Amino acid sequence: NINLEVAGPREFIYFDPLKTRAAIVTCGGLCPGLNNVIRGLVHVLSLQYRVKEVLGIRYGYAGMVPGGSPPIPLTLDLVESIHMQGGTFLGSSRGPQSLDAMLAFLKDRQINLLFIIGGDGTQRGGMALAEAIRADGWPLAIIGVPKTIDNDLNYVEKTFGFETAFSNAEEVLKAAHAEAKGAFNGVAIVKLMGRHTGYITTLAALANGNVNFALVPEVPFDLEGPEGFLAALELRIRRRGHAVIAVA
Repeated sequence: NINLEVAGPREFIYFDPLKTRAAIVTCGGLCPGLNNVIRGLVHVLSLQYRVKEVLGIRYGYAGMVPGGSPPIPLTLDLVESIHMQGGTFLGSSRGPQSLDAMLAFLKDRQINLLFIIGGDGTQRGGMALAEAIRADGWPLAIIGVPKTIDNDLNYVEKTFGFETAFSNAEEVLKAAHAEAKGAFNGVAIVKLMGRHTGYITTLAALANGNVNFALVPEVPFDLEGPEGFLAALELRIRRRGHAVIAVA
């Protein structure tokens, strides 16, 4: 069973903001909008909830174990313009790291709220950390902010980074169309992000208007045979002399 609660402010909250220390960490691959999320969290925690302190954990979970870079206080002045930069202001890395070491890190710094920004593996790590914290009894809440440029989350209308991705992809497809038309029987193939879903490919193809074939995981197809993709591509070349293919 899946239970969903409408987002928004609550009349009663568990932690006393004036005594609460929060932390933000970004893990895994880069995605457009990471700095916007960091900046937004700092603004809400500082201005609306008046949280005592917000720490930025450097370079993913690696910043929560011995030998990692020390965390930095995230002030309003520090994050003022980070949304204009690409990547992540805090840095990122991939795991795994020791749960015991991360738990000790959080307890030593009296952190009560941990915001984890990352994808599948990052959120699985957050779940494991939450279970360790529950067993330990330390009063800490983990909030997972799902990061997927592919827009492939159920119950989420649009994930951050997705719009930037397909908008930039549209520019690449525009160039591919020019290349294909500039060659005799020219075929341009553009490979886009989309391990399990074709949202980026589909939206970019619709925005561009010159894509002849959009190949996405949700729609199976045969490569060979009279009804296969290659036969359709050959027919397109015979008729128009060029083709643009977008592949997830």
